[in-house]
Amino acid sequence: MLRFRSLGSGSSGNATLVEGSDGLRITRLLVDCGFGLKQLDARLAKAGLDADQIDAVFITHEHGDHIGCARQLALRNRKMVWMSPGTHAALDAPDFQGLLQLAQDGTSIDLGGIQIQPFTVPHDAREPLQLTCTDGSRRLGILTDLGHATAHVLEQLSLCDALLLECNHEAEMLARSAYPPFLKKRVGGNFGHLSNQQASEIVRGVAHEGLQTVVAAHLSLQNNHPDLARAALCLALGCDLNDVGVADPVQGTDWITF
Repeated sequence: MLRFRSLGSGSSGNATLVEGSDGLRITRLLVDCGFGLKQLDARLAKAGLDADQIDAVFITHEHGDHIGCARQLALRNRKMVWMSPGTHAALDAPDFQGLLQLAQDGTSIDLGGIQIQPFTVPHDAREPLQLTCTDGSRRLGILTDLGHATAHVLEQLSLCDALLLECNHEAEMLARSAYPPFLKKRVGGNFGHLSNQQASEIVRGVAHEGLQTVVAAHLSLQNNHPDLARAALCLALGCDLNDVGVADPVQGTDWITF
């Protein structure tokens, strides 16, 4: 069984729980940790868990809304943290007291009930990674914080049964926004964030009969709306608006089993 739950997704912070089982034990992975420690504890409690029940943490890149309290959590609860060498370097190589593991594109990570496959993405960070997670029978793709989908990204997502996918902005809303020109260029550029249209094209490119669950994530509060993200993804999937979930910045999502 594989299931996931967003604890919150957006520029104010990102964290996702992934839970899998090998038939003997349950494994829980926290992907990103972009909140303060007290806030993370509260969000975990709402999911029915505490930090001691997490087996490992995977950090996608060094931006504050993703790294958050990762080191504090690791040291307090003695949890292994995975990140790329570039991400660690971009953070000025903090000491994780033996709890740091280095991840890289193409090298799988076996956590027991969950196997992780990290892959590189084009984003304005030192060495950003996104990932797929599988329990051996079902596969989840987590894809946020990238400016465009490369052939390598699409290949990694091609067999996913579920996607947590960035729908950061509606291009016209970003163009009309009060953002200064440099920020519009960054967000909408090839190393920025995915628009609704780009997310729709990704779904269209990787869609197959087994892809049944898609959740929009990392929506901009200023330059997007949940209904616009849903509509774009539904256009690619050929489904109803209610069939696509949206990860809220405060509430996240409920547990989603697929």
